Order: sequence, then C-alpha cells, then structure tokens
Amino acid sequence: MWARFRHYFKGFPAQEKVAQLMVMYGLRVHEGNVYAGDIKLSDTAMARAAGELRSFFDALRPVCHLREIAPLMNWGAIEIVPTNASKPGILAGVAAIIAQAGISIRQVIMDDPEIVDDPHGFIVTEAPVPERLLPQIKQVDGVKSVVLH
Repeated sequence: MWARFRHYFKGFPAQEKVAQLMVMYGLRVHEGNVYAGDIKLSDTAMARAAGELRSFFDALRPVCHLREIAPLMNWGAIEIVPTNASKPGILAGVAAIIAQAGISIRQVIMDDPEIVDDPHGFIVTEAPVPERLLPQIKQVDGVKSVVLH
C-alpha cells in the first residue's frame, strides 16, 4: 500500500516518516490538525514519534509558573521588561536588590529572546516586593520597566 503514496514524499523523508506513523497508528487529519480518535495531537508529539529532533524534545520539561498564584499565597511577583533581554546582568541586579531587602526568591522565569518576540522576566518572591524597591529595580542597567503582580 505504501508504494502508492511514496511519490508524494520524494525529497521529503521526514514527512514520509511522519505519514507512515500516521498510517501505522490510524491517525487522522481534520481541519489541519492530527487526531488519535478525538484527541488532538501536537506537532511536537508527531515530531518526537518520528524521531525528528528527538533528543531536543525529549529534554524539554514543563514548568510550573507561579506568577498567577503568587497573590493567592501572599507571595510577591514582579515582571521585568528589559530594554534588551540578551543583556547580561539584568537578573543579577534585580535579584541583588530583592536579596538586600531580606526577601527570598522562590522562582525566576526568564523568557528566551530567541523564542519569545517580547521577552520578559518573572520573579516570584517569598513575600510581596515593597513598592519602595521599584525605583531601585528600574535603575538596574537593562530594565525598561517593572510591573507588580
């Protein structure tokens, strides 16, 4: 059966491998998405199954982002908007100010400037960051603005 379809993938071996897996597992395409029964599958799951970029996708892990729950837990959360997210020292400067205030940092998540168009940094702290620290944080080289959450 596969020989009937092989010519569609001439020059595209990765796509052929994905299509073979789809046939092998009975996957369907509906409105541009791949489904296993009624379960929509992601492109990354398909790539992983086909072995494309397997080592990359196997190493990725989901992250529990605490920013939204910080207020519920009486923690602090600030968002750092950088002038240039690739500039070294932004996180170190902001963390130093928070540490000097005697506040522990629970979590830091920095958007990767190669992945996100408008990268920001998010810092969740053990206690709310006092507003009096905002002018100091805004003075850190590379900080464009700070948002309290």
